[in-house]
Amino acid sequence: MTPSTTPEAAYELAQVNISRLKAPLDSPQLKEFVDALDPVNAAADAADGFVWRLQSDSGNATDVPVFGDSWLIINLTVWRDTNALTAFMYQGGHREMLSRRREWFEKLQEAVTALWWVPAGHRPTVAEAESRLLHLRTHGPTPYAFTLRTSYPPQGAEPVLGEVPEGLGCSV
Repeated sequence: MTPSTTPEAAYELAQVNISRLKAPLDSPQLKEFVDALDPVNAAADAADGFVWRLQSDSGNATDVPVFGDSWLIINLTVWRDTNALTAFMYQGGHREMLSRRREWFEKLQEAVTALWWVPAGHRPTVAEAESRLLHLRTHGPTPYAFTLRTSYPPQGAEPVLGEVPEGLGCSV
C-alpha cells in the first residue's frame, strides 16, 4: 500500500488538554507562560506531523470557553499520529512548559487530556472535545477517548501501551 491508501492515512489524531489557571492570564504569575505561547505554538505549527490547532482571533485558544468555566483554558490540536504528537510534546519549549505546569495551573484530579481518531480533514469542536474528556473520565481509555499511556489505533483495535517520559505525565 502507498502511504495515501493506508488505513492510518484516512485518520488523524485529535488531542485536547485543559488546564485550570492559578491566576488571571494577565497576572505576573502567568507572564512567562503567556510569553511562551506564541513561540511554542509556532514550533507546533512547524512540527512534523502537525495538522491543525484551535485558535481564536488572538492566535491561541486561551479565550475560548470550555466547560463554562472561565478559569479553564483549552488546547485542541490535530496530529498525523501519536508518534508525531509525542515527539513534539516532549522536546524543546513545550517540554519546558510541561515541566513547569504546576507553577501556572492547578492540579486537577480528573482526566484533563484525551485523544481520539478523526477522519482526515475533520476539525473537532470544543463540544466534541468536552464529550471525549467526559467519556474518558467516566469509562477510562477506550477507542472513543484514550491517552498516550493507553492508546488505540484507528478503527478501534487492541490498545497500545505507550511510554511517557518520567515526570511528564499527561495530566495537569
